[in-house]
Parts: sequence; structure tokens; C-alpha cells
Amino acid sequence: VQLQASGGGLVQPGGSLRLSCVASESVINMRIMTWHRQAPGKERELVARVTSDGSATYYRDSVKGRFTISRDNAKRTVYLQMNSLKPEDSGIYYCAARRPYYDDYDYWGQGTLVTVSS
Repeated sequence: VQLQASGGGLVQPGGSLRLSCVASESVINMRIMTWHRQAPGKERELVARVTSDGSATYYRDSVKGRFTISRDNAKRTVYLQMNSLKPEDSGIYYCAARRPYYDDYDYWGQGTLVTVSS
């Protein structure tokens, strides 16, 4: 299974971006889907998570109220809508998938770069 992330770019503080992650196979529809990010010199961190049916989500505190994760299983796609972006949101954003009740991620996307700067 391959995950293809896209939608990154350069945006001014306060702006918005929508990231997409498309899976090559529908097996992803049974996976919990996540977005992570990694800023230069920092460890990768979990940003948001959505269950396989989209019924439950999780966000790290710093993005609550600004980011929204969603998925469209018919399109094998997960989205991350990012609003009110801040410079500290900059980094490479990765999508990843794991099975419910497992800690390890079995599929990772290649990453898309988000730069928030004036």
C-alpha cells in the first residue's frame, strides 16, 4: 500500500491549507489514519487521528480548534484542513496508517512541506 500526501506549500500566518493523503488500496479503509509533522531539529509528532469510520478524532492541544481531520473512504483519502496557521505549524507533514489496537504504523506517506511565513 502506498500513501501519497499532497497540498503543502507556503502560506502567510493566519492562512489556510488543506492536505490530502490518497491510498493506493482500499485496505486503508480499515485503518486508523493519522497526520504527523516534523519541524527542523525536532522530533516527529502526532498532529491528528481519525478512526476507520470517521466517527472519532484526536488532536494535539496546539492545533485544537484550528485543524480538522476527515476521511472519505470511497476515495481512499484522508484530509487535514488547517486554518489560522502559525509559523510554529511549519514542517513536513506525513500521513500514516495503523490497525486499531496496534501501536505501530504499517504505512507512511512521503511527506508534504508546509511553510508558514510572512
